[in-house]
Formats: sequence, C-alpha cells, structure tokens
Amino acid sequence: MVSLHQPMDQNLRSPHRLLIELRIEHADLDSLIDQATAQPGVDELMLRRLKKRRLALRDQIAALELQLQPPEPA
Repeated sequence: MVSLHQPMDQNLRSPHRLLIELRIEHADLDSLIDQATAQPGVDELMLRRLKKRRLALRDQIAALELQLQPPEPA
C-alpha cells in the first residue's frame, strides 16, 4: 500500500511543483507590495523586508529554471 502513495509523494516534492509554488509566492508578494506602496504611511521596514523576500524568491526561481531547462547543444 505504501508504494501506491510513493509516486504522489514524489510529485508533491518535484522541482516543477516547487517552481510553481515559488512563482505563486512571488506573485503574492508583488500584489502585497503594490498594495502597501499605495497606502499612505506605509511601514518602510516591512516594505523593505517584503522586497528582499521577493528578490530572494526571484533568485530561487531563476536557479530552479536553469536546473530544469535542458542544456543547449554546443
């Protein structure tokens, strides 16, 4: 019975799934940052932390995309 769940478990931890989750989180942060900058008196420290997290996510996404793309022939 455990072997029936193994493919599903592997799919939940797949690099493609992780990439999708990172892109969703990045989009959520984009929206949150846009909303925060539209508010008067925004907490600048919070905004900087959100932007830093968004940048880190972008770097993770780029690195994962490079891993998933097949290398181009020489």
